[in-house]
Amino acid sequence: MSVGTKNMVRVVTESCFGCKYIDCIVAYSVECFHEGDQMLFIDPEDCICCDACVSECPVEAIYAEDTMPEPWQEYIALNAEMVKTCPPILEQQPPLHDCRDDE
Repeated sequence: MSVGTKNMVRVVTESCFGCKYIDCIVAYSVECFHEGDQMLFIDPEDCICCDACVSECPVEAIYAEDTMPEPWQEYIALNAEMVKTCPPILEQQPPLHDCRDDE
């Protein structure tokens, strides 16, 4: 599946909703993350597909498009749409909720 003219290789999914950890952007050298009210989104035009964010996400919310769980396929389009209206997130801040305690 592709969005626009570029494949969206990394996608933030449902596990980020309500948590919004920022750990993933600290390890990332490109400003491709955008902040929504309840979760983060990755801009497919700015992502360089380095996987740095995948290993840093404490709730395992980021997937490569080709390993996306079937129930979360809708997040591919959602990420691409939401980055159009959500501002880029550029600095560390506390999460909304410590979702690691919910496991």
